[in-house]
Amino acid sequence: MTVLGTRPSLRLGAQVLGDCDVPEALRLCAADPVASVLASARLLLAARTGLARTANQLWGYTEDGQLLAACLVSANLVPVAPDLDPATRGRAMAAFARLAAQRRRAYSSLVGPTELVMDLWQRMSAEGRLVARDVRPEQPSMVIDRPPLVSPDPTVRRSRPDELDIVLPACVNMFTEEVGYSPMTGGGAGYTTRVRTLITQGRSFVRVEADRGRPRVIFKAELAVSGFGVSQVQGVWVTPDRRGTGLSEPGMAAVVGLGRATADPVVSLYVNSYNTRAVAAYRAVGFRQVGTYATVQL
Repeated sequence: MTVLGTRPSLRLGAQVLGDCDVPEALRLCAADPVASVLASARLLLAARTGLARTANQLWGYTEDGQLLAACLVSANLVPVAPDLDPATRGRAMAAFARLAAQRRRAYSSLVGPTELVMDLWQRMSAEGRLVARDVRPEQPSMVIDRPPLVSPDPTVRRSRPDELDIVLPACVNMFTEEVGYSPMTGGGAGYTTRVRTLITQGRSFVRVEADRGRPRVIFKAELAVSGFGVSQVQGVWVTPDRRGTGLSEPGMAAVVGLGRATADPVVSLYVNSYNTRAVAAYRAVGFRQVGTYATVQL
């Protein structure tokens, strides 16, 4: 294990880290690329541009000068702590909870491996100052690293930049259904930029059909983040009037095939355990469970 520098702030406990610590945080991410992809995607960018340019913050927990756990702080608080024994993991999450209590909160959720998120949330909420809008403690983390088991929908393709006006409303509808409020609250400039960026990067996938002479999105998904050979699917959505008509499985098969052909060999996702239809659809495509995520929405 690489040992960090001898700065006094890195001797023990949790603290805000800097650009020089990003490689060590990425080492933690690389130990479990699927579990940590939400953090590694941002940190790989930070390694090139610096944390300030990404508008993210990095927290770390150290013992004896070794970085044992990290938290990416962005719109989400994402803990990373692979291969820690329960006692060390508990000390790390307790230290992160204390650090969080000392700092202004800019994130709207906690998300990541369930054993980390639920431990951290229990400690953060212990004093009653934080109340969760929703707690989802069991979200199967699934992957596929081979060709899909069902034939892909040949009409699913990458979104085009000139389609932002039809892709954005579909993304807003998906987000609102999933989270419970519109991402356009307050103007939605940041969300619009996010959707546009995914389209520009070739990470947005759609099936578009004509509806009374005008195009509309009937299926969509994004390979929203990527790191260490893993892409994560987010934002899977079928327009309400076409649900239950067999669009999900071939649509997802198309996303997996297109993504694996041009991006990462492993495609991952996480899904609410109570959404049994979605879990069954992903299994039909060829996804298998490799872990469990949790999400706490604040």
